[in-house]
Amino acid sequence: MSAARPIRAALLSVYHKDRLAPLVATLRRLGVQLYSTGGTQQFLEEQGAAVTAVEDLTGFPEVFGGRVKTLHPKVFGGILHRRHEEGDLAQAAQHGIPPIDLVVVDLYPFEETVASGAPEQDVIEKIDIGGIALLRAAAKNYRDVLVISSRDQYEAVTQLLYDTNGSPSLDDRRHYAAAAFATTSHYDTEIFKYVSQGTSLENSRQAASPQGPATPLRYGENPHQAGSFIGDLGALFDQLHGKQLSYNNLVDVDAAVQLMREFPADGAPAVAILKHTNACGVAQAASLHEAYANALACDPVSAFGGVIIVNKEVDLATAQELNKLFFEVLIAPSFAADALPVLQSKKNRILLRQKPVALPTKLFKTLLNGVIEQDADLQTETARDFRTVTKSVPSPEETAALEFALKICKHTKSNTIVLARPGQLLASGVGQTSRVDALRQAIEKAASFGFDLHGAVMASDAFFPFPDCVEIAGAAGIRAVVQPGGSIKDQDSINACDQLGMAMVLTGVRHFKH
Repeated sequence: MSAARPIRAALLSVYHKDRLAPLVATLRRLGVQLYSTGGTQQFLEEQGAAVTAVEDLTGFPEVFGGRVKTLHPKVFGGILHRRHEEGDLAQAAQHGIPPIDLVVVDLYPFEETVASGAPEQDVIEKIDIGGIALLRAAAKNYRDVLVISSRDQYEAVTQLLYDTNGSPSLDDRRHYAAAAFATTSHYDTEIFKYVSQGTSLENSRQAASPQGPATPLRYGENPHQAGSFIGDLGALFDQLHGKQLSYNNLVDVDAAVQLMREFPADGAPAVAILKHTNACGVAQAASLHEAYANALACDPVSAFGGVIIVNKEVDLATAQELNKLFFEVLIAPSFAADALPVLQSKKNRILLRQKPVALPTKLFKTLLNGVIEQDADLQTETARDFRTVTKSVPSPEETAALEFALKICKHTKSNTIVLARPGQLLASGVGQTSRVDALRQAIEKAASFGFDLHGAVMASDAFFPFPDCVEIAGAAGIRAVVQPGGSIKDQDSINACDQLGMAMVLTGVRHFKH
């Protein structure tokens, strides 16, 4: 399985041209004949490469506004004919079909177009037809052809061609063929998800299944466990700096992204700091700099080595404060030009620019000898959903604090209790086997970092089976509570609130998170 085959001719058709230049330079050095179309051809020629236009190869022009470019027997015959079959070779010679040994395709950005909210016609035009066909043809004939299906592969393939002097092995070609089929499978699934909306197929298993290329990770949750990520991280993030994301980084990044969905970019500046998927600091303020300071104040000990996410562009002042803390990952929609060098001063610090990509609405988890799936928890209750059940009614300030606390509570491991003021997490008790323990943990943490809980509010992810949590919270100074309700003993907790002069609102929605 190590038969090397030299690359003498290549077809390049890519949407994004970034990172392509080094590969082009290597192909030129190897004397590879280049075929291309449209914008890719123009880019190659700007790099100084001699290029044969596909329409000159086929004798047929692009038609229908570029919808048909490469779909021609001289292109697909060049890819698919079998070099070890005398009959194929004879037919290729008879019809003047030159062999194509390398196919480089970067598909139209369908997912990004959907996520941008573009109108349907624009989305449909971003369904790649020729590119998908080229990838499948080249991958099918991996015995003779090398296929590149992602710009994330350019660097590795450039090095491969350098190491093999332009003659990759069969093992190499099969590896990249498998990656190409993963790319086309994921791409087609995303198209299916979009086109099936509003049809009887919308909620089918095929529409929900996670797919995409597999990226090996350094290791899994622990060094003795192998790990990989299945999906297209490049569609969600531009990594601007730092080392490769680890398994644990990805788990925390996912938790951070899900939490920040509660604080959209058109709202007040927000910062969240997470550790082991739980928020150890969350704040909203008039500026990002102030929001970061308030988030860090919640638990500056746990923030060390954490993951930070913001909903606004990182400015210089915020970057300078962030740079004082050791953290693993920073996620932002953008970075100011003068802020980025400050944050890049630490070699391994991971900086991610988040793109507006739709996230899955189905969640999967391996369990026993199978997989369980569920809808993502996309419901967040606001004041409109609150039902006051006590004599005391929450003030506008307390209502704002309850809404804020509930957003954090929803994304914290059960059992959880969250203590907050408007726009600032004060403390939380996370992942406890008893709700009382979670509350006591939160109160203790708040005290350890100097927070006065008098006038603060409390959120619980599930109902109170007994009045003990209300009594403990009232003794600590908590003035308002939000919880789903649903216990047969709800009235006991309501009565305790009335006796303590506290307000309680029910939402009717539980937010367990395990």
